[in-house]
Amino acid sequence: MKTLNIVNGPQNASSIILGCMRMPALTVDAAANMISTAVDLGINFFDNATCYTAGEAETRFGDAFAASGIRRDSVIIQTKCGLCFERDEFDWTKENILASVDDSLRRMKTDYLDVLLLHRPDLIFEPEQVAEAFDILEKNGKVRFFGVSNVPTLQMELLRKFVSQPLTINQLQFSLEQSQLIDQALYLNNKTTDMSVDRDNGTLDYCRLHDITIQAWSPLQYGFFKGCFVDDPQFPELNKVLGEIGDKYGVPKTAVAIAWVLRHPARMQAIAGTMNPQHLKDICEASRVTLTHHEWYQLYLASGKKLP
Repeated sequence: MKTLNIVNGPQNASSIILGCMRMPALTVDAAANMISTAVDLGINFFDNATCYTAGEAETRFGDAFAASGIRRDSVIIQTKCGLCFERDEFDWTKENILASVDDSLRRMKTDYLDVLLLHRPDLIFEPEQVAEAFDILEKNGKVRFFGVSNVPTLQMELLRKFVSQPLTINQLQFSLEQSQLIDQALYLNNKTTDMSVDRDNGTLDYCRLHDITIQAWSPLQYGFFKGCFVDDPQFPELNKVLGEIGDKYGVPKTAVAIAWVLRHPARMQAIAGTMNPQHLKDICEASRVTLTHHEWYQLYLASGKKLP
């Protein structure tokens, strides 16, 4: 498994993360097996969120991790807070951040979080309150590192003005099919296509400039949770090229699609949300592949993009 040292964050982090959003669908024993399979494959990073099935994903992970017998200090546990669907609001208040962390620690049966991410922007957040919450959590040893999820450039800049801890991570949607993070730069000042519309506020380049590691969520998905593009007949050319490159390296198509994300020089991590052990094994084959410059572009164009 490829690893990276996150600047101002966890070291020797696996390039592939196991996302636990779908873990409530498994029994505790099956979830424990999934966690053990991930660790055996070299994954040491687990991602969760307070909003995943109203905390059920954190609870299932906590019970399963305890049953797995894996040492707590051998893994990196991350969760996200701020999405309060039960109240129909996003909440980055000091009180909610602190209460959310306590709830997450209880549900996941751990004394600390390696990483806490603020989950999508609270439209009326007060950065001073976030700063106070982060200071308390760091001082009490409840959270080691901090970051954000789906947060654009100027809101990160506003946070950085007030919080004393570095923002180490931004979790963003990115895949061969959902590649808006990188598309717009090709079409600057081009009025002939809506590809020139800046949908991401230069977020990728901002993160690179400020040493914020990007975690790509849904790296095998198209649309907004519409499904997996691998072997989907809607994407014949993409699957043809995925298959050809996969045959060259002796890996499945899914591994090639993940390798495409990991090949980007921003040195991203990719979040695998599968709860199928064999599928996770296929994904982790990406760690054996380093695509050439040409192969990366072959895949990008096969996904339906064009160069101006």
